[in-house]
Amino acid sequence: MSSHGQKSPAEMLGTPVQYLKGVGPQRAELLARLDLKFARDVLFFFPRAYQDMSELRAIGQLEEDQLCSVCGTVEEIDLRNTGTGRSMLGVLIRQGNEYLRALYFNQPFMRQKFDYGRKVLLAGTPKRNAFRWEMHHPRVELLGDDEDVPAGRILPVYPLTEGINQSQMRRIVQGVVETHTELVDEVFPDEYLDTHNLWPIRAALPQIHSPNDAACLEQARRRFIYQELLVLQIALAMRRHQLTGKRRAPPLEATAKIDARIRRLFPFELTAAQSQAITEIGADMVRPFPMNRLLQGDVGSGKTVVAEYAMLLTVAHGYQAVMMAPTEVLAQQHARTLARNLAESRVRIALLTGSLTPALRRATLESIAAGQVDLIVGTHAVLSADVQFAKLGLVVIDEQHKFGVRQRATLKQAALDPHYLVMTATPIPRTMSMTLFGDLDVSTLREAPPGRQPIHTYLGDGEKRARWWEFFGKKLREGRQGFVITPLVDSRTFDQGPTDDELDDELDDERGRESFSTHPPPDAESVQSKKTPDPFSAAVSSVESAFEELANGELEEFRLGLIHGRMSAADKEAAMEKFRRGETQVLVATSVVEVGVDVPNATVMTIENGERFGLAQLHQLRGRISRGSHPGYLCVFATPRNEESQRRLDSFVQTTDGFELAEIDFQLRGPGDLFGTKQHGLPPLRIADLTRDAALLDEARRDAQSLVASDPELHNTAYSRIRRMVQVRYGEALDLGDVG
Repeated sequence: MSSHGQKSPAEMLGTPVQYLKGVGPQRAELLARLDLKFARDVLFFFPRAYQDMSELRAIGQLEEDQLCSVCGTVEEIDLRNTGTGRSMLGVLIRQGNEYLRALYFNQPFMRQKFDYGRKVLLAGTPKRNAFRWEMHHPRVELLGDDEDVPAGRILPVYPLTEGINQSQMRRIVQGVVETHTELVDEVFPDEYLDTHNLWPIRAALPQIHSPNDAACLEQARRRFIYQELLVLQIALAMRRHQLTGKRRAPPLEATAKIDARIRRLFPFELTAAQSQAITEIGADMVRPFPMNRLLQGDVGSGKTVVAEYAMLLTVAHGYQAVMMAPTEVLAQQHARTLARNLAESRVRIALLTGSLTPALRRATLESIAAGQVDLIVGTHAVLSADVQFAKLGLVVIDEQHKFGVRQRATLKQAALDPHYLVMTATPIPRTMSMTLFGDLDVSTLREAPPGRQPIHTYLGDGEKRARWWEFFGKKLREGRQGFVITPLVDSRTFDQGPTDDELDDELDDERGRESFSTHPPPDAESVQSKKTPDPFSAAVSSVESAFEELANGELEEFRLGLIHGRMSAADKEAAMEKFRRGETQVLVATSVVEVGVDVPNATVMTIENGERFGLAQLHQLRGRISRGSHPGYLCVFATPRNEESQRRLDSFVQTTDGFELAEIDFQLRGPGDLFGTKQHGLPPLRIADLTRDAALLDEARRDAQSLVASDPELHNTAYSRIRRMVQVRYGEALDLGDVG
């Protein structure tokens, strides 16, 4: 309180929402669901979209091909099939005594947006059809029965929760904007605002909530998007500065002699891209501070070879190297590959996973601590407190997106930090690499090693199913092997890994993978809507039902194996080993085989319920075939649930370029869904959109790097408020201990 008994601006901004005009205790509970607890939360609760009412028309005033909005009540809903996989939805909207028909072709999922008698707002381009106006595929917004639709304004559209409609939310927010905007402090110096063409915050706040026109809205949004991206980029630049300026790592030089010794161990020529990545890694590791490099490459581009080079460079200098993988299946595969490649060397390798027996784990830990092991391959188990390294020089993390940001800094010694090389076979869109991976240097492998065979991808339907299984069997008879992939373990459960307590590390990760790249379980209605005898067509396919159906049906003459994440590590390894040796011809599996499974003889794959997998995950699964000298063939059967899943499947069939698919997936699903920002520990962006705002991201990144280069800790008092924002928002997530 001030000496006059009045509240300070900070105290007023911290007013609990229940005391705001038009809220009260009951509505405050509803607002809390949206994380709106104080006045400042409401002030910065930005609209998710805008509805331009400047072109709101009565049906009698419509003009052909002129974009406009129409408000009315749903009178009729007619959804009909027009052929195999085709449909038409017609929705009749009444406005007084006049009518408009909204038409949606091949989008049956739009039916759920409409209810009889519901007031709606349609935006689109009208066309005259005989005596009636029509709009094809208009955007739709649901309105409350008591909600007025004022013409001539741009209306904010806020996220809602049950019990609060748009008009109520608009009134609450507008009230706070009117009473609290003048209490907000500016974080930028005046000179900075002028130089960067930014509106002051007190001018921008009213306009982002209730813009006068499109130009004002654009300026207001630019202010807040730039600020959000700048704070993130400053945090990343500070982290990079701390990693390079304050931490020490062993300098490990790739001398000509060491380089020649390592390359002799590879029985093949490295690609130009692999050689370039090795050069970049060598330049990093010779420095006395930690390398922090991301190695990204498409499926089968040879990332493991590059990682192996870095590990051998570390061992050549007498240090230990660790390779972390997200699952035991992948860790075991890496250990096998390294053992095979280094059979003629004196390099000592150990495997450390959650399923080791207590006695074997104890012996392995003793060997690591005593320096009797050079390369350690494992899962999250290597992060345990009881794992002590004799002389750790390098950490390699495979499938980087499945580990959190802070886990990169877990493995370190008292005196020296190790170098870090993180890898991903899911190519990362450029704007993502500038944010989630903004503290890393990036090496990219785009070319596949010579001799890699093409993979032919098809989108199947019920009519093609019999022909596909006939082709699948033909390839098996020719001596090839195949996969059948389903999204579920049993009739209810998406594959989320083993349930054994000893495998908690793997369970947590496989759950992380589900959040990264699959869709939520279907609602009960969609699972029970099976209308045909086809075991896969309508219901979501489970690995158990698929195994049973195929073993007694299309693939009864062949030897089938089964693998999913709820099996024990020993059972999974046994199933994989039988498949590797050719004892089983077909592996019926969930997405547990998504990464790292390398069986060169496997050339055919069937994916059931493809709409249930993310695009990146589909591409990873495709990478399991055609790893040898024969071309691959994949058919994905799917029942698209919406426009996005149809576009995702079409893209998957049309290109095998993982970089192109990553950009498409990014545009379709956004950064939160694509990589699960919670996995990374970074808070989600509130207003910026990395796809839409790429140009502003570039600008903010340049400005952040310039600021931190000239003042690494932002000690200049002009930037004290920005410094505070960086610490509050990203200090913990990015381990910015020295900023505060």
